[in-house]
Amino acid sequence: MRIWDISMPIHPEMPVWKGRDAKRPRLIITRDYDEEGQGGRETRLDMDAHTGTHIDAPLHFIYGGKTLDQIPIEQLIRKVKVIDLSHIEDVILPEHFADHGISRGDFVLLKTLNSIEPILETDFVYISGPAAQALVDLGVVGVGIDGLGVERDQPEHDTHMALLSAGVIVIEGLRLGHVPAGEYLMIAAPLKVLGVEAAPARVILTDLKDPDVDY
Repeated sequence: MRIWDISMPIHPEMPVWKGRDAKRPRLIITRDYDEEGQGGRETRLDMDAHTGTHIDAPLHFIYGGKTLDQIPIEQLIRKVKVIDLSHIEDVILPEHFADHGISRGDFVLLKTLNSIEPILETDFVYISGPAAQALVDLGVVGVGIDGLGVERDQPEHDTHMALLSAGVIVIEGLRLGHVPAGEYLMIAAPLKVLGVEAAPARVILTDLKDPDVDY
């Protein structure tokens, strides 16, 4: 069995949305060892739910939409397809999905230049509104991308709206540079926070094939 960790490391200097300091995680030591090495350490983690690798629920942009805890974990432990779009330099368009064998019911992870070059905080490769609608029309159930967002804050949030209004699960902030295109088993485990629109997640892929499990 081989495992690919496709999550972003969390630290104060990590890339964050538009480089905003308010989005940067803070690690605050609230208890530490004394000079004799006695005691213990405790750290408080203060971070935005949309920082780093995270999963968006419909409530992120759909008023009254489902919260993250209302997404069954079974929908996040499943077979996925990694699609290599690393030749695209700016924005993903509908025609870029041709010849990639995307079928109804697929969960797709989009590998772009965001994974190959140092991740950008502003001009990352993103999914256009029409491309998002094309994925919905193809019948995908989930979309992951290696940028800090599926969009770059378009005025009407067309990309998020198209995906989330159709119930498509969105994963942002993946790291796919070391992952070849192909099919994998994904385990995406968001923090079990109730009533929120997003939460950080540890996401891994494996080539494990268990004949007793229906992926």
